[in-house]
Amino acid sequence: MDIQNTVAVVTGGGSGLGEGTSRALTARGSKVAILDLGRSRGAELAHELGESARFLEADVTDEDQTAAAIDKTVAAFGTIHALINCAGIATAGRTLGKRRNVSPDRTEGDMFRPQGTPLALGPFRRTIEVNLIGTFNTIRLAAAQMAKNEPTADGERGVIINTASVAAFDGQIGQAAYSASKGGVVGMTLPIARDLARDGIRCCTIAPGIFETPMLMDLPEVARQSLGASIPFPQRLGTPAEYAALACHIVENVMLNGETIRLDGAIRMAPQ
Repeated sequence: MDIQNTVAVVTGGGSGLGEGTSRALTARGSKVAILDLGRSRGAELAHELGESARFLEADVTDEDQTAAAIDKTVAAFGTIHALINCAGIATAGRTLGKRRNVSPDRTEGDMFRPQGTPLALGPFRRTIEVNLIGTFNTIRLAAAQMAKNEPTADGERGVIINTASVAAFDGQIGQAAYSASKGGVVGMTLPIARDLARDGIRCCTIAPGIFETPMLMDLPEVARQSLGASIPFPQRLGTPAEYAALACHIVENVMLNGETIRLDGAIRMAPQ
């Protein structure tokens, strides 16, 4: 699919990997709907990118909000050709608490749970809801619009790109919820590609390693350098621009379908 003159929806498009993708797409001639929460930088980014971008406030776990955002995209730009799912959250917590001695006034958070105390179900459920169910929610709604497009010479009507993580394969201690949510994204990539093949819609997933995201950029510089040094090559954190470059290539390469691509500098995460 030719990126120029296509219409893309980028969830989580106001920061991190989503922001990098929004910038890359508009720079190459695409129109972009930045779908993100109201507290994000989505509106500011859309203003910066100009007429090629719109900010649409929506929570991907909310059916009505997401459906409304898809409708507004079509109203503004005419249709949807590409969906890039970057919205997600990261949570951490061991299945059972590890602390032997816990101060009575320090009961919040995983690191302060007494030994043997089970992880609260709420954070696990919320992680699955945002990262997995939210991803599928946008897929099903955007695909319904893509299926209406006129096919290209190859019969292509649209492309969907999801964001998983190397944690789907190399989940570390405390990542049960996050790994399960991203593993679910990986697991549904091929069946969705097969589901949508008759409509000419492709589906791929990118599984990034350690990247410069808002969460990691809050760490001290020495900590970021240590993380980067753990990557075989290049020994640094990945950048949103590098994620975006792969996303753009997937949009353009019609033979990429049903595949999950690790983008990680050959890192394999240790247990901790």
